[in-house]
Parts: sequence; C-alpha cells; structure tokens
Amino acid sequence: MQYDTIIVGAGASGLFASIIAARNGKKVLLLEHTKKVGKKLSITGKGRCNLTNNSDIDNILNNIPVNSRFMYSALNSFSALDTMNFFEELGVKLKTERGNRVFPVSDSAAEIVNALENEVNRLKVSLKFEKVTELIIEYNSIKGVKTEFGSYFADAVIIATGGKSYSHTGSTGDGYDFARQAGHKVTKLTPSLVPVVIKESFCSEMMGLSLKNVTLTLKDKKENKILYSDLGEMLFTHFGVSGPLVLSASSHIRKMEEDRYLIEIDLKPGLSEQQLDARLQRDFLAAPNKDFANILVKLLPAKLIPVIVSLSSIPHDTKINQITKVQRLEFVKLVKSLPLTIKCFRPLDEAIITSGGVDVKEISPKSMESKLVSGLFFIGEVLDVDAYTGGYNLQIAFSTAYAAANNI
Repeated sequence: MQYDTIIVGAGASGLFASIIAARNGKKVLLLEHTKKVGKKLSITGKGRCNLTNNSDIDNILNNIPVNSRFMYSALNSFSALDTMNFFEELGVKLKTERGNRVFPVSDSAAEIVNALENEVNRLKVSLKFEKVTELIIEYNSIKGVKTEFGSYFADAVIIATGGKSYSHTGSTGDGYDFARQAGHKVTKLTPSLVPVVIKESFCSEMMGLSLKNVTLTLKDKKENKILYSDLGEMLFTHFGVSGPLVLSASSHIRKMEEDRYLIEIDLKPGLSEQQLDARLQRDFLAAPNKDFANILVKLLPAKLIPVIVSLSSIPHDTKINQITKVQRLEFVKLVKSLPLTIKCFRPLDEAIITSGGVDVKEISPKSMESKLVSGLFFIGEVLDVDAYTGGYNLQIAFSTAYAAANNI
C-alpha cells in the first residue's frame, strides 16, 4: 500500500511527527511493534511526564552535552514555548516547577499520551501494530519498509524507534539496525540517566532507604573537579544508589572508569559544619552517659546509623562523655560528606535514555534527513544527541520530529 510518509515507532517523537505530517496534508502510516503507543512516555518523570523545560534556547543547548550544535536549527524552528503551546491547544493544562520543569497540571503522563493518541486518531493517521524488519532502499532513495506481514511504500520514512534503554517499553535498538542498513555509522551506545553501582559494600545494608532533602555532589577525581551538585532525593539499593539525584549525576559521567568518580552526600545540607557541631554538642550534653550509636536516633535514619558509626573513628558503644573534640569534628565532616566510590553504571536496559546513536555528521540538522539515503529521516533518541534531566530529552524528541515532518 502506498503512503506519503511512514513513521516507524509510536513513542514521543513518532506520535508527534505523525501529527505534524498529517496536519500538513500527508497520508501517514504509523507503525509500532508493541501493542500500545507511548509506552515509555507513559512512565517518564515517575509517571508525571516532564514534557519540556520552560526556558530559552541557550539554556536548553547548555543542557545538551552531546552534539548540542546539531540541535540549534531544530530548536529555533520548534522551541520549548512551541511545545507548551502545542499541548495546551490539545487541552492539556501545564505547570512549571522547580528548575523550569514543565508537567501537566494533572501530574499524569497518561494525559499526554492520550492527547497525542486522540490527535493521531482525529487526523486519521493509519496506525498499525506491526514490527518493521527492514527498509526498502533503491538507488540511495527510500521506497518504503518491510514488516512481518508485508510491505508498505512511501517516498519518506521517519525512524523514531528510540534507543536501547527500557527495552520492556519497546526500545529494542531496531533503529540502529535500520541506520546501519542504510550505511550510517552508529556511535558507541552507553547508558545515561541510570543508577550506579557503588564499590563500598555498605549500600546493601541500607537497601530501600530513601533520603530526601540531601545534597549529592559528583566529583571527577582524575580531573579534580566537581561535575554536578544538587539538592533532592536518592535511594540506596542492593547494588549501590538510584533515585532522581543519582540519575541526574550519571548523565555528567562521560568516561566511566572504576574509582574515577566519587559521590559525596551531605546528609544535613540545611546546617553548616559549625551549626551541626553545635547541635551534636547539645545532644551530647543532654545524655553524657549514653552510648554513641544511641544518641544519633534524632539526627539520622535508623538504617543509616550503624553504617555511619562504622565509618567513623568512634566505636558504637563509646560513652558520649568519652568522645574527644577531634572525633566529634571528624564525625561532623562525615555527616556533611558521606563518600561513595562509583564502580560502574547499571546495565543499559535500566537507563532512562541511551547515550550514543546515529552519527549526526551524516544527518541534516535542518531536516533530520539522511545525507546518505534521500527520503530517510531519523528523530529523537535514536540520534547521537542526549541531554540532562529536566525535560530536555523530550524537547529534543519534539524538535527533531517537527523538523523532519515539516521538511518532507
């Protein structure tokens, strides 16, 4: 069957591209190999969906550490403000939170998926749940795609298959195979926005412990510099650490090497070292004959106490009146800077996004069209462009989708 445009993948970028193409009067076929559209989109932002970042193009480019210059034209054509207007026109009310993160007022990613799906249906986009097996290419021009059930033909094909992260949502890396079939180079794929494995074994002793309102600082020991620091939430696991702060920090690690990167956790960011020491002295004066470990119940979570006591120079059963000033001040430093040595990333399948992808040197930045095969476009996470957390990665998806759909 003949179409004007075939889009492979019904995630954020694929749904968006199909809407723009259909609004431009194209006869569109949207192919999805799972049985549901927007599966990954429905779980982003803890199910709340951080749509974009309510900031200017310069800020967005500054938050794209990989190939940001490639995104300049696409972001100028379709900005964060355009994204917000698009969804509000579909009836989705939006709000801006800390860090200019934009969410639906409903805090429901399902509302975003439903809005896109309803618009796809309204525009009579043909949606088929079939797995694409290969591209049909003749004389360096796209002619269509083959699926498990047959062939579909079009002079424009958009690959919107996502990366290799969260494979249970359908991101199985098919787009990289299609790119290679077309002669494209695919750069090394690594996880980004991913939990990390910690060298120290004590993390497993605190498994399930969630810390709120702590400051996490990521240091590169090799370069002797701070890469990231922020206040928020994190979680201890059987392998190391996870949670929003950890995922954000992970995207700043570009050359993973064991023992190179150090996480320091300030467990009491609201207190300076002097204020924390003053509080400890008050607690110590109130119970001079208590054991050290027992005095910490009002200061720290129960699961954390045995670990931090064992890391300190003070035996757990030391009486408070026997603790020296030097020991107390060392303990204050430990509470303000609990060290964790990063061993490695967790597997790519556990990452929110994939770093790496189709080499953008072979893609037109204005149209997202392949420079090797005419009529073939690549958008979203399949490209070697990725950003930090804060809505930037979805903005990349929407901007690249808009560029491709408008340039067919």
